[in-house]
Amino acid sequence: MAKETSDREKQLVLDYLAGKKGADARIYALYSDVLFAICMRYAPDSDRAQDMFQDAFVRIFLKLKEFRFEGSLEGWMKRICVNQCLDTLRKLSSFREDAIEDYQDFEVEMKETISGNLEMKQLLTLLLRLPVGYRTVFNMYVIEGYSHAEIASALNISENTSKTQLFKARKQLQAWLKNE
Repeated sequence: MAKETSDREKQLVLDYLAGKKGADARIYALYSDVLFAICMRYAPDSDRAQDMFQDAFVRIFLKLKEFRFEGSLEGWMKRICVNQCLDTLRKLSSFREDAIEDYQDFEVEMKETISGNLEMKQLLTLLLRLPVGYRTVFNMYVIEGYSHAEIASALNISENTSKTQLFKARKQLQAWLKNE
């Protein structure tokens, strides 16, 4: 089944690069829901999410000629979308020095705080209540699978800050879940 998906993705990209009518619409239709969900997780509000989403698709279509057919097209597009979201947040000064505390000697106990039974809609609602720094690190680490080193590099913060933000996000989410 994975081969079939890969073949379909390859054909979509080749059709788009060849200028075939409707190729861009097919790509958009297939991936818009998953990419918009990413933008909603990072954005401070729905209007900003829509802007991030639109900018991400513009970037995707501009860079599609660079796609190397290594890994899935969806994964490649998700990475561009996340990077677009992070670029937007940086421009909004969401990562000011005073917005993210840096605890150099802070030891973070990594334990799961979110139930596997939690519905994605409920998680999204709770994530939107988190401060931007907490939400961004949580998204990158838990949902996107970035390491703390990668997060630190992407956000221009220390690894300890990334760990602290994740710890605080999990702690806050856990408190909200207990109250519900």
